[in-house]
Amino acid sequence: MTDIEFGLDTFGGVTQTADGTPVPHPQVIRDLIEDATLADSLGLDFFGVGEHHRPDFAVSSPEMVLAAIATGTDHIRLGSAVTVLSSDDPVRVFERFATLDAVSRGRAEIVAGRGSFIESFPLFGFDLGQYEQLFEERLQLLSLLLKEEPVTWSGTTRASLTDQRVFPATEGGIPTWVGVGGSPESVVRTARYGFGLFLAIIGGAPERFRPYLDLFERAQDELGSLRQPVAIHSPGLVAETDARARDIVRDGWFAMRTRMGKERGWPPPQVGDFEREIETGSLYVGSPETVAQKIASTLTKLPVQRFDLKYDQGGITHADQLRTIELYGRDVVPRVKELLAN
Repeated sequence: MTDIEFGLDTFGGVTQTADGTPVPHPQVIRDLIEDATLADSLGLDFFGVGEHHRPDFAVSSPEMVLAAIATGTDHIRLGSAVTVLSSDDPVRVFERFATLDAVSRGRAEIVAGRGSFIESFPLFGFDLGQYEQLFEERLQLLSLLLKEEPVTWSGTTRASLTDQRVFPATEGGIPTWVGVGGSPESVVRTARYGFGLFLAIIGGAPERFRPYLDLFERAQDELGSLRQPVAIHSPGLVAETDARARDIVRDGWFAMRTRMGKERGWPPPQVGDFEREIETGSLYVGSPETVAQKIASTLTKLPVQRFDLKYDQGGITHADQLRTIELYGRDVVPRVKELLAN
């Protein structure tokens, strides 16, 4: 358990100034590059950048941001969180990440997903009625392309390929994961294509996802696949005290839950929901000791190889994000490793 990796994920959420003014997208992106540089200096293992096409998130092209990060970092692995594969082309995805892999000297990773938001489908001219079919076919093609051998493939959602090579070649391949929100079918599909499982645990008790980990192992065994790693991704923020951390996150959390609820048909958050998510759910908010104890507790219940903290929360300042990264890398991760070792 002491070999578990620790990373950070961001969706490039729009931050705000001290007086509550939204920070412009270009500055959010520049700040994000600063975040990753700090994470690298602290010895963290992974930095993931999400893809969105909506006003509350600044990043629509993770690979571009990751390439900029690569030039100013030395060790941290760089990946998407996630690449919306359903509305992208697998050939272009491979080409972009192979280029990132060259720029970063072998540190690129792909986390492919269907996407929890749907803005990219009409934006790029895809039919939401093909939601499942698009992802299935594109994931299958991506799995073939990653072998870096001539590909022959046919489907219904893009042009066929016959004995086709794609470039640039990589030096050691690209580790690839599938982002899964909790569907058993998605877990089995990830095992079938031989990818790592990147499990988004964004609400409720983390241990309720243990059956998905067991299913992933069982599916790999039944398919005769090599065992692939599992990562979990959960939101959080670290501050000097529990009270300070809750004060920073509370208003933005309620605003986000209310906004997402209206879009997706969720009930509005109730009194006590915020506190319950921190105390027994999947919201890692508090002092370094509180967050370390909670992460260690999760990792004793879920046998995974990587834990990622999604550190960008709604309605906070960039200074709060930098402080979270500093405390997470300097205090939380060493403390988690100490707790697990004991």
